[in-house]
Amino acid sequence: MRPYILSECTWKDLKTKRFDLAVLPWGATEAHNYHLPYGTDVYEANAIAAESGKKAWENGAQLVVLPTIPFGVNTGQSDIYLDMNMNPSTQMAVLKDLLTVLNRQGFQKFLILNSHGGNDFKTLLRELGLIFPKMFLSSCNWFQALDKSKYFEEKGDHADEMETSIMMHINPEFVLPLSEAGSGKEKKNLIKGFHEQWAWTERKWSQVSKDTGIGNPKKSTPEKGKKFFDDLTDKISELIQDICKADLDHLYE
Repeated sequence: MRPYILSECTWKDLKTKRFDLAVLPWGATEAHNYHLPYGTDVYEANAIAAESGKKAWENGAQLVVLPTIPFGVNTGQSDIYLDMNMNPSTQMAVLKDLLTVLNRQGFQKFLILNSHGGNDFKTLLRELGLIFPKMFLSSCNWFQALDKSKYFEEKGDHADEMETSIMMHINPEFVLPLSEAGSGKEKKNLIKGFHEQWAWTERKWSQVSKDTGIGNPKKSTPEKGKKFFDDLTDKISELIQDICKADLDHLYE
């Protein structure tokens, strides 16, 4: 059993053990084109959190990885069958309850490892910071940590070459042959400001993509996935270590 994974610890392990940082992986349950499972974001969150945690632990960081939250904000996918939505207000309630526990038990540092593009924790953490002023609250989007163009040929952000390659590496048993996958072609918004991405509106998923994917997955390989996964978990491990070492009274210079 891994001592930095809460779900694998026993009371004997934790009776006297104390950690510096709690890491909360957060995913979603949603369609991922024709070839990836609904739990893709959860599988990715599990694997990335565990491997990053392992690397950080081996370098002396005292962290604990909490169980992954499997539901995310999927308000734009309300008509996609069994895409499970958790509203931001519900996320707020979940976070408040979890942080109440962590705060009561002496944790000062908290990191959300986000695995779903529809989740946006910035405003929630701003408000929660007023409720838990002694806690350092943070989040990261693993899918924005590296320059994807250095690893993958095709652009995209959902069930694309990146996600498919990662899944081929971490859970190949859940990936159907690429011959089953749709093209992941994205229809562009006709309003110029939204197309240029300096203005924002939520994408209506059933209108923007025929197969629920955004990005062509056809060039995916497990080798690409492994290279990206290894470099990604190195970088997130470094973030975890930096947070664990940080003096909260001296964060700026």
